[in-house]
Amino acid sequence: MLDICLLGTGGMMPLPYRWLTSLMVRYNGHSILIDCGEGTQIAMREKGLSPNPIDMILFTHYHADHISGLPGMLLTMGNAERKEPLMLVGPSGLERVVSALRVIAPELPFEIQYKELQSPLEEFEYAGLKFTAFKVNHNVICYGYSVSLDRIGRFQVEKAKALGLDVRYWNKLQKGETVEDNGKVYTPDMVIGPARKGLKVTYCTDTRPTESIVRAAQGSDLFICEGMYGEADKKDKAKDHKHMLFTEAAKLAKDAEVKELWLTHFSPSLKRPEPFMDDVKAIFPNSHPGKDGRSVELDFPEE
Repeated sequence: MLDICLLGTGGMMPLPYRWLTSLMVRYNGHSILIDCGEGTQIAMREKGLSPNPIDMILFTHYHADHISGLPGMLLTMGNAERKEPLMLVGPSGLERVVSALRVIAPELPFEIQYKELQSPLEEFEYAGLKFTAFKVNHNVICYGYSVSLDRIGRFQVEKAKALGLDVRYWNKLQKGETVEDNGKVYTPDMVIGPARKGLKVTYCTDTRPTESIVRAAQGSDLFICEGMYGEADKKDKAKDHKHMLFTEAAKLAKDAEVKELWLTHFSPSLKRPEPFMDDVKAIFPNSHPGKDGRSVELDFPEE
């Protein structure tokens, strides 16, 4: 199960009714934060979440509304006497940017580890989750992220019995281990069926529509995408500033054949996204305007 919480939905500046865009992903006791703008800590507190369990923070890019909350977040973790290392992931230049921000948070009781993204597409694993970082099209280097949780095939009891495999080895094989019994070697593929559908969440902000987004988001259970402007007459402005209209995000969701779309990263001039949703739903019906604190628990589909 993946626990997803859209902490904030604002772009450019925090507002009294809208925190800056950030996302929390929780799985099996691990917490991963994507982006950390000003006010992210308050948004977390409003949801009853603590910064200390965060294992990793992913950054889409280094504009202030996506990273300026980091020094305060680090200080809060340090004041809670955190000892475990914290992994930071982001575009090239990450360590330099964070070092500059840490002028006001110089001493921490835990290690910071860095993973700088260099290629247009990078994949890595952490805490049992698979991450895909994909470059998008903003006016600075910017990435989106897909988070995937794989699901192994069903354990085939009849095959295990036919092989005469002692039941005490079944659990090990289910965990992907190879076992030996009475001189015979048994591998997981001998008793595990084809992989079943897992879970996938894709998140991107600050970009024009790109084919890289469609590829990365393909088949996602949840697609969280920027919708800077709801008004159709702001398309030229969206192009100039490398952002998106609501309807452009909906077209990406349709092309990627995702299950559900949440819009986020709204312009400060956009008071309410709801009046623009009819046009969005005409393109992709299962679309929703993001809202600070909006949460969902994604579980494996029933078979």
